[in-house]
Amino acid sequence: MKSETNASQFDITETSTETRAARFHQYVEQYLLVPSKIVWSDKRARFGSLIILLYLLMGTVGVAVVKQPKANQGERLIAPFQTMAFPLGTDGLGRGILAQIVHATPFMLKMVFAGAVFTVTVATVVGTLAGYKGGTVDSGLMTITDIALTIPGLVLVIVLAVILNPKGPFLIGIVLSINAWAGLARAIRSEVLSLRHESYVEASRVLGLSTSKILRQDVIPNLMPYITMNFVQAARTVIFGSVGLFFLGILTSSAPNWGKMMNLAYSTAGALYTVDTAHWLIMPMLTIILFSLGLTLFAQGADRLFNPRIQARHSDSTPDKSSEDDAGDATTVGTNSGGTL
Repeated sequence: MKSETNASQFDITETSTETRAARFHQYVEQYLLVPSKIVWSDKRARFGSLIILLYLLMGTVGVAVVKQPKANQGERLIAPFQTMAFPLGTDGLGRGILAQIVHATPFMLKMVFAGAVFTVTVATVVGTLAGYKGGTVDSGLMTITDIALTIPGLVLVIVLAVILNPKGPFLIGIVLSINAWAGLARAIRSEVLSLRHESYVEASRVLGLSTSKILRQDVIPNLMPYITMNFVQAARTVIFGSVGLFFLGILTSSAPNWGKMMNLAYSTAGALYTVDTAHWLIMPMLTIILFSLGLTLFAQGADRLFNPRIQARHSDSTPDKSSEDDAGDATTVGTNSGGTL
């Protein structure tokens, strides 16, 4: 009897040790390998991810490889694809257009990230709290949201840009999305109103879990496909808004910027009317279009990332898949045995 007790304790300790040893592998598979497999299996998400990766490399490795653009680096207004030194040509000051695009990418990436994170974070907090708590909290938060919705976004951004005159990319990103969260917050609230009556949410509430824990564990994971889609939409909004305001001269910065490139091409070289200077305007425009396309394609396939069935299909350690493999092995063994007999 004593040996059985000792053996049971040993088995429990051994199982616990194995669980701790496998935890890292489980996290890597759940948060890295499975999402990568899902994205790579979808053509749209795969192509969009490659485009986004290209811009991330431009913003990190590219700035270290490509020289900083300076005036008189080459002849003025060289056409694209004429020389390897300036593959996309030069502008009116003899600066390489490719170098300007590459060195403007880190500023743009920081700005887009800040604006998208600000929009999604504020909208998720306001929408989930309003939908889950209801009552006075819901009324107060939705009143603030409705006020933000009634203010014209472009006018508010222009006024804040003139008053604050932001220079840093993170602050510019927040200013550009200052009231973009309101519509998303209302949509999230509507989703939470239906989710809060689900059985698993009711069970967590009966167990006495805190509101923050219920929202974090039970509610928000079910909203992730919708939040991901709107994260990408917020990023695209920041791209177009920043380029437009830099093009109009409302936002100013000493750092290279795609919108400022287009402004200089239009205002100093008449790029809209002459063929010789059109590449100065077209190249940053194509850069913006390609970046937006990559985000859109990624968003179209990213909703599959949070589908439990698709996650189980691409996981190597799900119980269902293991049982199917075991059943398949048993069938194979039975067949071989039957053949032998």
